[in-house]
Amino acid sequence: MAPGPLMLDLEGTALNNGERDLLTQSPVGGVIFFARNITSKTQFMDLTAEVSALRPDLLLAIDQEGGRVQRLREGYTILPPMQRLGSLITDESAQGAELLHDAGWLLAVEMIASGLDFSFAPVLDLDSRYCEVIANRSFSSNPDIASAAAGYFIDGMAEAGMAATGKHFPGHGGVTADSHLEIPYDLRNLVELQARDLLPFKKLGSKLQGIMPAHIVFPKIDSKAVGFSSYWLQKILRKELSFDGVIFSDDLSMKGADQLGSYAEKAEAALRAGCDMVLVCNNRQGALEVLDFLQSSAESFTSRRLPSMKAQKHWCWAELLENSRWLTTRDALAALK
Repeated sequence: MAPGPLMLDLEGTALNNGERDLLTQSPVGGVIFFARNITSKTQFMDLTAEVSALRPDLLLAIDQEGGRVQRLREGYTILPPMQRLGSLITDESAQGAELLHDAGWLLAVEMIASGLDFSFAPVLDLDSRYCEVIANRSFSSNPDIASAAAGYFIDGMAEAGMAATGKHFPGHGGVTADSHLEIPYDLRNLVELQARDLLPFKKLGSKLQGIMPAHIVFPKIDSKAVGFSSYWLQKILRKELSFDGVIFSDDLSMKGADQLGSYAEKAEAALRAGCDMVLVCNNRQGALEVLDFLQSSAESFTSRRLPSMKAQKHWCWAELLENSRWLTTRDALAALK
């Protein structure tokens, strides 16, 4: 069974009967995990194994970036904010590049060893402190530094066998509004974005298997939020940047997605604009509405690109605990202030 275009979440630390039935529905193509699904490493690995046994084709994902955004903590390496790692490019260039590569590798092997296919990482937004929801999640406010740092990190992920997803296209760092809470409007024009925020996506597009657009409206460019805009996704991302990887919508439950109507309408708009997979998180009724739409639609929205997000290598924790590179990288990351 090929993965369908809907990624959703789970309620707790084990599958319930309703979720077992839900995950067998063909339009469902992935599961994203949150902190509420995790009590321990062993429990979480049991959960991912149960989901994979039910549907081996499902994409299993998480938000594990480092810094503030780390769902998996106890028993896992706590990564510093990416901005701290980005600063190594200017402070200690050669050693910094190596540690960035190793940090990407470490994140990926820990996630794969836990039964996941990928993390929604890295953040390619440019910021330092202007946008509170991004801030130190960004590698840098400088496009050259951010591109270089993220590139080393992505190379490490690729070495480990994990697909990288750059977010939030074309850049979330130019607005103060949090798209989780409201619809942000960025008044810059395309020339301004091409000279700055779009650069990491342009430079790193060939290394990325996935991209997640921002729930931001750029009214001088298009009236629709990026994730619902064929101009942004087809003309700019696909055609001008030549990106042929997976496009994930950001969570359709976020307030930034409320430019449109119902969940079904939001999902259809995102898929028709060019998204390969839509995320509906923390709202089961919304996910069911999208599922009903996909099941009743005469059109198949299944994407040929989605299988590319599956983990390409196998890792196990018993192996990692004796791996000198893993141990050394953990120590190096813990030493960063």
